[in-house]
Amino acid sequence: MRVDGEKASLADFVPPPHPAAQPICSDILRPLSADRHAADLFDAQAGHDALWTYMPYGPFPSRSDHQAWTARIEALADPFFLAILDPRTGRAAGQASFLRIEQAYGVIEIGHILLTPVLQRGRTASAALMAMIGWAMDHGYRRVEWKCNALNEPSRRAALRLGFTHEGTFRNHMIVKGENRDTAWFSITDGDWRVLAPAYAAWLDAENFDEDNRQRQSLSELTGRALPGRGGAG
Repeated sequence: MRVDGEKASLADFVPPPHPAAQPICSDILRPLSADRHAADLFDAQAGHDALWTYMPYGPFPSRSDHQAWTARIEALADPFFLAILDPRTGRAAGQASFLRIEQAYGVIEIGHILLTPVLQRGRTASAALMAMIGWAMDHGYRRVEWKCNALNEPSRRAALRLGFTHEGTFRNHMIVKGENRDTAWFSITDGDWRVLAPAYAAWLDAENFDEDNRQRQSLSELTGRALPGRGGAG
């Protein structure tokens, strides 16, 4: 395995596909569609404006405003948005996207993550994000990035729980909704993935959950053992 920072030849590197060209095979992820998903997403987030605090857009004042926004972004190639479905109902209850897709370098970011209360503290949201990370690595990406407002503690904890390594904070990085944003940067590399993939599989295994759907081993425990010193908490 290549050590971080070690010189390595990539003369034979083949740029990976765009997510739209090789869709994710998952029952809980679908390309975001205004017609199929916007109404359900709007209903799922209604009354929870705080979900949009660290987003560069939202909350939306009306169903029609949200529908129009979804119609605009569903046609984009970058960011490429996905709906996260509630497996119990098949309805959209969250969103995430691939963005800053640098196929030539094998680098891709996961962001624009919105998890409504239906998905919070359940298996589905983590499984969806794992599926996105797994898709990128299995299709030849060398690096998956995660960036968030440095004040966004839930997002930082989620990144660490998933096994991302915190690489630092870019100060005065952006202005979002009229406020300064320092941005925390995280990554998973292809070398990390070799040990994270089994940790993900162990967490997702049905045997890891009891009859009340409580996890026997937390994702943080599993990713922390896979990447000592780089795992998360919670």
